[in-house]
Amino acid sequence: MTRFVQTGPSLRDPYTADPQLRGWLDRLLGEDGHAAAKERLADLSAEVMGPLRAAHHDAETHPPTLTRFDAWGNRVERVDTSAGWQAQRAAAARHAVVALPYQSDARAAWGPGARVVQHALLHLWGPESATFSCPVAMADGAAALLTQAGVQGAWLAKLVCTDPAVAVTSGQWMTESQGGSDIARSTTTARPDGRGGWLLTGDKWFCSAIDSAMAVALARPEGAGPGSRNLVPFLVPRYAADGRTPAPGLQVLRLKDKLGTRAVPTGEVRLDDVAAFPLADPGAPGLATMMTLVVVTRLHNAAAAAGGMRRGLEYALSYAAERTIADGRLADNPLHRATLGGLAVDAAGAFALAMHAFALLGRAEHGDAAAAAELRLAAPLAKLTTGRLAVASASEYLECFGGAGYVEDTGIPRLLRDAQVLPIWEGTTNVLSVDVLRALSSGLSGGEGAAPLLHRLIAAADAGAHRLPGVADALAAATRRLAADVATAAADPRDPRVVAGARELALRLGHALTAALLLEHAAWAAERGDERPALLASLWILRRLGQADVSADLHEHFAQLI
Repeated sequence: MTRFVQTGPSLRDPYTADPQLRGWLDRLLGEDGHAAAKERLADLSAEVMGPLRAAHHDAETHPPTLTRFDAWGNRVERVDTSAGWQAQRAAAARHAVVALPYQSDARAAWGPGARVVQHALLHLWGPESATFSCPVAMADGAAALLTQAGVQGAWLAKLVCTDPAVAVTSGQWMTESQGGSDIARSTTTARPDGRGGWLLTGDKWFCSAIDSAMAVALARPEGAGPGSRNLVPFLVPRYAADGRTPAPGLQVLRLKDKLGTRAVPTGEVRLDDVAAFPLADPGAPGLATMMTLVVVTRLHNAAAAAGGMRRGLEYALSYAAERTIADGRLADNPLHRATLGGLAVDAAGAFALAMHAFALLGRAEHGDAAAAAELRLAAPLAKLTTGRLAVASASEYLECFGGAGYVEDTGIPRLLRDAQVLPIWEGTTNVLSVDVLRALSSGLSGGEGAAPLLHRLIAAADAGAHRLPGVADALAAATRRLAADVATAAADPRDPRVVAGARELALRLGHALTAALLLEHAAWAAERGDERPALLASLWILRRLGQADVSADLHEHFAQLI
């Protein structure tokens, strides 16, 4: 008897096989700017196809361990990670995944577009990084915070170094068990040490990348008032001067046993007069300063969502091309084609949101006040919208594999386990939705925070004919309703009815912003004879804004969508 063995999914080159990525790079960087980045992107893509996939698998199958004491009872607080994790650490440094936006030559070559190139690197590498993209996100956020604070010393140099032997990552110690996302209840305190430094005392509950050489921790200076605004970010060296001995007073109580992101060493930390350095004036409210870091990490969260969705789609497409069913290949079945087509549209939308947010960040860092104002709303929208899309898509990807999608050694279940962190880290969907309400009410008069988004939608609605019937009508109706709802929310963002509807409003705003971005790119692409972006934009609008059943179109245009 011959035993049937199903061919597993293969991975195409993630750079050359992704027309959306390459198209957006052409538009945002110009063809010359994209050409200047091609070698860098191709080199990383080649590693993702080979050694980094192996490193990813090694790190996932050999999770971190904690040794608190040595054989003689000395406290060592040692976190051991796999060779694969260390290979990812080295790759992140070599490919300047953190460093690129801070490099003078990159800023000279691409200006604000250096953040666009960085997003492309993350899009290629993140899904095969064993979630090393997490410490990368926090290192980038820490580097942005230190840059804003004017701390141009050794720590910043190490965060943005491309030498794996020198480069470090950063942790982010914000939450505590009694408050969670409600950081106003934080009890970690900071007091002067009498020598110009500070000492931190308290417990931090969820400390990712606990093997990082430093962390940024929130603490309340002695004498500071209650509430979250009076918290101040501090730089905490994780180790003593030798780089191995834990900093005096720092204990790793345990490593977290998590649903996903299992290769990332995440722990609970106790601080008992641990040396730290303020990154804002300890005598003034400092939470606003910390938001520099939080915005960056939220954008990395969106990048991880978009990258993971694209990679899951690649696996599902490959499997469908190989798997046979009663009437032929799975990829030829109309229902499955419609399913995959819908996933392709969602992946395109998530990518557009993440890339736009990184482009705004680059412009804001180069002094563009309008971009900074738009980012205030776009950052939480990008994070919450892509996080929800990523979880829904990951669940569908598992279904695309049937029983194999439920078996751990295929690697497919990890897509869902790892996606679930995306709506949680850096604020749950509800927490981000309330932040959206605050952003909507910003400005001299209520509702100014949504002005750039609504202007984009109106411009898109007035752009003329679209590929599929009903698109213009769906856009116009969505714009009218959103404008009215935004005005109501901005007038009184604390009204219980407004708060109760914050999630639904935030998701609608995220879907609307995505529609405008897809249409903007479609208009640019159409001038160059590329009709695929217009199809993606039309299908997104009809599904997400018009609530239409476009299954037949997803099947009919399947080849164009993928």
